[in-house]
Amino acid sequence: MVVRVDVAPELFEWARARSGIDDETWERRFPKYESWLVRETRPTLKQLEEFARKSYAPVGFFFLPEPPMEKVPIPDFRTIGDQPVGESGSVGVAADLLDTIYVCQARQEWYRDSQLMNGEPPLEFVGTADIDTPVLEATERMRTVLDWTSNTRSRLRSWADALTALRENAEAAGVLVMISGKVGDNTHRILDPEEFRGFALVDEYASVVFVNGADSKAAQVFTLAHELAHIWLGESALSDLEPESTRSIETERWCNQVAAEFLVPMEEFRAVMRTSGDVRAQLQPLAEYFRVSTQVILGRFREAGVLSWSQYMDELEIERNRIARYLEENTKESKGGDYYNSKPVQVSKRFARQLIASTLEGRTTYTDAFRLLNVKKSKNFDGLGQKLGVV
Repeated sequence: MVVRVDVAPELFEWARARSGIDDETWERRFPKYESWLVRETRPTLKQLEEFARKSYAPVGFFFLPEPPMEKVPIPDFRTIGDQPVGESGSVGVAADLLDTIYVCQARQEWYRDSQLMNGEPPLEFVGTADIDTPVLEATERMRTVLDWTSNTRSRLRSWADALTALRENAEAAGVLVMISGKVGDNTHRILDPEEFRGFALVDEYASVVFVNGADSKAAQVFTLAHELAHIWLGESALSDLEPESTRSIETERWCNQVAAEFLVPMEEFRAVMRTSGDVRAQLQPLAEYFRVSTQVILGRFREAGVLSWSQYMDELEIERNRIARYLEENTKESKGGDYYNSKPVQVSKRFARQLIASTLEGRTTYTDAFRLLNVKKSKNFDGLGQKLGVV
């Protein structure tokens, strides 16, 4: 006798909303969905487990009487319009976002335990600032720890170089930096930059910064600096970096100001910008000079008093549309890159090196290591060890 499971229709709708799967893929992947939704038929337990796996939902939730009120497990400083998202729970939190935070938290927990077991000291700079700390003072502290100066920037040839240099300097200081544009290695689960740009998980022994790698390299540079500011502030946060967020939320405003001053010092900006003439004509040259996005340069023009808030927002919308058109016309299908170069960036080179060493020494099981690194084959694990100089 086949046992079927009675699932509330609202739970099927909840799973669909949070999955982020487009309609065409959904219909192809779940041909029985509509019949389950109207209770024309009911799924077997095996079918329900398969549905949960493919829709990225915990199977246990389907036995609840109504959809759970899911919340992001860290302070949420994103906005919808001009309203903070984090003021209330949401039934529609994206599965991709939640799964990304959860795996980063798992890595953070392992790394923290490892640091404590090895008797490592805490990171001295975590939580050494607050929102009353002057921006210039906080920026100078970050520059000292991260070894980031105008001379450092002048040696970088591209935005990709700037991102790599800042990431490596942050990791050298003890912060785990993870940059990925997808959930794990699943190329069907691309992270949406409009959903979030990045987040910070603050801990005095194991601070983590995650940057949405589906964003442009120029945008990722600013996101990394913004989330690093959260580490100095000592507060975990999920960010979208939208102007509405940074204008209406004091913490986000402070972190944005610190990130902007860190990457584009106002004194230097005033020295190279032109106060007269077309602002738009200066965007790309200045973006290349400072190795940031043109949107960041627009923000500095506003902060320098060249643009009003309304002018800034108008110009920002024009620039966003221009970039969207450019990306649509010029983006080519990704070849995926070299696995052994990209994987350490996705999971943090510092984290991967320490985890692999611990596993080879017998202090961490291979099962846990494979799970935390999201690798399935021994050859990939060994290859990563060789790439990172552990083996």
